Amino acid sequence: MVLEWWYWIVGGIVLIVAELAVPSFFIVWFGLAALLVGLLLLMAPGMPLSAQLLLWAVASAALTVAWFRYFRRFRDKTRIGTAAGDVIGEIGLLVGAVTPFARGKVRFQRPVLGAEEWPCAADAEIAAGARVKVVSVEGSFMKIEQV
Repeated sequence: MVLEWWYWIVGGIVLIVAELAVPSFFIVWFGLAALLVGLLLLMAPGMPLSAQLLLWAVASAALTVAWFRYFRRFRDKTRIGTAAGDVIGEIGLLVGAVTPFARGKVRFQRPVLGAEEWPCAADAEIAAGARVKVVSVEGSFMKIEQV
């Protein structure tokens, strides 16, 4: 069986578009590898089918490994799903005053546990506008202290 270069190009585009329906951000690498094989086959026609399939498999694996190992760490992370202990020590700005028996609100520069603003409690009275540090996460609010 002989596969023309444009079969790989069309297959790659179909896989990349399929990524829109399957939100895994995984199929796109197979599509990009198919595009690569199509372009190489356009430049060097006559490549046997076994070599094309091997090249596609190797390119798919390499692109997937490159994504998980190198490029993924540069994404803007929001910290959703991280352990509560990872946010202890984060510094924020108190936007709503807090007293020992009334909760306030603290805002962070970047999302912490998926949100920029959190309800908070403290052992002492802290005025709005103060810089505070997260001491612990207790259920749906953060325990803070003034910095």
